[in-house]
Amino acid sequence: MKGLLMINLGSPDSTSIKDVKKYLEEFLMDGRVIEYNYILRWLLVKGIILNTRPKKSAEAYKKIWWKEGSPLIVLSKKLYSKVKSLVDIPVALAMRYGSISINKGLEKLQNDGVKEIIVLPLYPHYAMSSYETVVEKVNQEIISSFPKLKKTVIPPFYNDEDYINVMCKNILSNIKGLDYDHILFSYHGIPESHIKISDTTNQHCFKEDDCCNKNSEAHKTCYRHQVLQTTELIIKKLHLNNTSYSNSFQSRLPLQPWLKPYTDFELKRLPKQGKKKLIIITPAFVTDCLETLEEIAMEGKEDFLEAGGISYNYVPCLNDNDDWANVIAKWVINKA
Repeated sequence: MKGLLMINLGSPDSTSIKDVKKYLEEFLMDGRVIEYNYILRWLLVKGIILNTRPKKSAEAYKKIWWKEGSPLIVLSKKLYSKVKSLVDIPVALAMRYGSISINKGLEKLQNDGVKEIIVLPLYPHYAMSSYETVVEKVNQEIISSFPKLKKTVIPPFYNDEDYINVMCKNILSNIKGLDYDHILFSYHGIPESHIKISDTTNQHCFKEDDCCNKNSEAHKTCYRHQVLQTTELIIKKLHLNNTSYSNSFQSRLPLQPWLKPYTDFELKRLPKQGKKKLIIITPAFVTDCLETLEEIAMEGKEDFLEAGGISYNYVPCLNDNDDWANVIAKWVINKA
């Protein structure tokens, strides 16, 4: 019997500095998030970041925390419940980081009699710090604790027609009647080094002019190519080819170059370029979380309006949208 394991990012258990620090330590000590060797990563994370960032992050989490708990966890559980009601195989929800572990998810499915799991990383695009680390963690847990389990992994769905359709429907329902002069697609940032490491050809990414628009095997694992494709597919589907739009990247860490342009810079630049009525969309996230609710919907709006913007409208993620649950169920049924 097959079963589905849905995996999202994760969240601290509470907004306390202690819980936030514990979560950040697990997240930032992942070698696929910060690719430095273990000693350098340990010095950076435990010697510097964890001495300053947990307090600031805890304050940010307090701004977006719901009575039921972390928005990402609450919304993920709601989506899980809907998907579970749509398929006739066991379903489990797990997080890459935090207490709702992948190990617990695998254990639940095995106890339900599952022999083969369908793994769904809830990331539309391939990146070593998101999709890849989920798949590798599943592999590690199966080898160490569930050796009899087989697995099938649903690939990145950045250009999947059903995903694009449900994204477009969600966008249209949220921008209907709004006056805007620019759409900004803000994707989660990653270091440029991650793009180069993930280049399976070792000779394409950042080595050829206009590399993201030239056909290459590297595109299967190229985050930048995939997010740009998502934007173009959405624009084409919505017939917004004549609309002013652009891409940017958010949530960077210091000490190395990340994908540009940076969202916070763009939010201050656009009003000065005459783009003062903004729609902002975050297609790299399927669930609203700290990076969308606090960084984009709150801080981003403040930055944009202070820079001279007139209106700022954030399009929520797919979250527990019924259409999104149906898309996932369709993928699972095709794999089961």
